[in-house]
Amino acid sequence: MNDTIRLKIKRNDGIEIPYWEAFTLKRTPHMNVISCLKEIQKNPVTEEGKKTTPVIWDCNCLEEVCGACSMLINGKPRQACTALVDELANPITLEPLKKFPVVRDLMVDRSFMFENLIRIKGWVPIDGTYDLGPGPRLPEKKRQFGYQLSRCMTCGCCMESCPNVNDRTHFMGPAALVQALYFNISPTGEMNSDERLEAVMGAGGIANCGNAQNCTKACPKEIPLTKGITALNRATTLKFIKNLFDK
Repeated sequence: MNDTIRLKIKRNDGIEIPYWEAFTLKRTPHMNVISCLKEIQKNPVTEEGKKTTPVIWDCNCLEEVCGACSMLINGKPRQACTALVDELANPITLEPLKKFPVVRDLMVDRSFMFENLIRIKGWVPIDGTYDLGPGPRLPEKKRQFGYQLSRCMTCGCCMESCPNVNDRTHFMGPAALVQALYFNISPTGEMNSDERLEAVMGAGGIANCGNAQNCTKACPKEIPLTKGITALNRATTLKFIKNLFDK
């Protein structure tokens, strides 16, 4: 095994045209992409010996829970904290996600995803802080499906892989759609299901999904996004028919 690692990183300061810089590091056991970036941060010198600025990226938990360290690693959207160097082709190319505005270098602004969670009312309203007692019990199959959907960490990998998420559409993307379903299958969240269904039936909602199914393959938490969108599609169809008869 080669005792060095070569990283090619796309740099972007938001002012100049993006450019590439290459770095060579000593390989150590169990390195991930984050540890490589930290080594560069300690000594930001390119492989040509040029002193440069430290590479900027986003991270928090380092346990594939927060979703902050999403980036393109060898062309694929994934989490940098779980991208082990020994499992990656050398050289390793790092780029920011392309479906979000770049803040700097590998850090992007994922505000669009959080705005969509607000749009679909991705929460359960609570009337006061007093004890409401135990909630209704869910059938085990439904509970397990809900748990799978709850693992979403708003990382943006599904958005990056979706061909319908682009600057020509306002598609909210798979994450927000499936979170609408997650809250709707909860007995407590179901009280606001009509509002969520109306939101996903609006502009940029479920009608913009082209069923490419790239999202399910890209999801680092293996959430059944395609299955979730199919269930949501069924619910919105029933809601549409109900709206026709309610007029």
